[in-house]
Parts: sequence; C-alpha cells; structure tokens
Amino acid sequence: MGPLATVDFMQKIINSTPAQKDQDHLPLMAYSIPQIPDRSACLLKHQASPLPALIKGVNTLTTAGVGCIAIPCNTAHYWYPALVESTSTPILHIARACAEALHAEQIRTVALLATDGTLKAGIYSEYLAHYGIALEIPSPTVQNRVMEGIYRVKAGHIQKGGEILESCMAEMLNGPAEKVILGCTEIPLALDRIHSELRPFSMDATNALATACIQWYQSLAGSTEGNINLSRVG
Repeated sequence: MGPLATVDFMQKIINSTPAQKDQDHLPLMAYSIPQIPDRSACLLKHQASPLPALIKGVNTLTTAGVGCIAIPCNTAHYWYPALVESTSTPILHIARACAEALHAEQIRTVALLATDGTLKAGIYSEYLAHYGIALEIPSPTVQNRVMEGIYRVKAGHIQKGGEILESCMAEMLNGPAEKVILGCTEIPLALDRIHSELRPFSMDATNALATACIQWYQSLAGSTEGNINLSRVG
C-alpha cells in the first residue's frame, strides 16, 4: 500500500490518543511494503494477486507478537476473510469501523469515494446495511475522475489530486448523501493538503480505523498484549 497513507494513518493514531507523555501513546509496529501488487488491478484486470504478500505481512506481524492488526488500505479488505483465516491475531475491519462511526453520528445516507476495486468488492455494503445506512456510489464519469485523483496522489501530485477529488466529493454532496466516506486512504491526505472546505462533510475511513485501534488498546489497559500493528500490507 502507499507509504503516504501509512504515515497518515500513524499520525492520526498519535493525534487522537489522549496522551500527556510518551508512555501514554500506543505501542505500534508498522509493516510497510509498497511493492505489494496493486489491489484494484488484481480485482479488475486479473493481474497478480496481493494475497500471498498480504498473508506474509500478517504472518510477520503475528510472529513479532502484535496483539492486533489494522490494515489502512480499503481495497485490501476484499481479502479480509482469507487474512483472518491465516492468523489467530485479531484484525480490525476498516469498513466496520467507518459504519460504526456513521451510526454514532446518526447518518442515514452516505456517498462513497473509493477505488474501482473497493466499489466492485462491495466492502462497505454489508456493514452500512447492518446499521440501515443507504449508500450512494459515483456515476461512471465521476468514478473515472476519482481514480485519476487517487493515482495522482500516489504519483506525488497531491495538490492536483486533491483538487480533482474535492470536485468529485462536491458532486456527490449534491445528491441525498449527508456525508461522503473517504474510502481510499490517499483521499483524506489529499483533501487536507488543499485545506478542503468540504472536510466537515466527510467520514474519514482512515481516522475511523485509527479510532478503532485506540479503542481496542484502551479496552486492554493493563494487558500484556498491548501491541498494535499498523499493517500497511498492501
């Protein structure tokens, strides 16, 4: 997965942790391997599967003794069932964390900006439906622009990518959606780079996952298993 998104995820955990000193922060172990095959290319174009590399990452972290794994890549959650089967270590789910956060805000209708692979995989549908939250997805024209924006961010053109993604978000907010899920970990960092005025109308999936990590750690206060792996396995 993208290294920028990995750093963004870790920063969000740090920023959201109620800490007064270093020792109050979560112990983190990051496994960041950008060479893992492209998730969307696998799902849409039948190119190399990232699953073996994802399982290798999960096994590496499990062997290292982490107590919980978080994967800050939305599309990688297509392989979530196989990853869960490959380890005894609990793995948090980014869509579940996002749906729970939306439910807590009493949101009833959302739009989703994500990769083609995430949309095809339907990663969010089940968890949103569980809470009775309706889902709006972009038209093919808007989705093409979403992908352009995401890949511009991955290429280091964050400003331009953010401008494209902001325009896509604005279009989705013209419909019934109360908020827009930022369902690709490159999207929030791009919108933040351009200081988007639409950010209050977004649900940052990366931040929702970071919050879930903190809640997991706090639930184990005093436990000897207090390690969280930021598994950028993908």
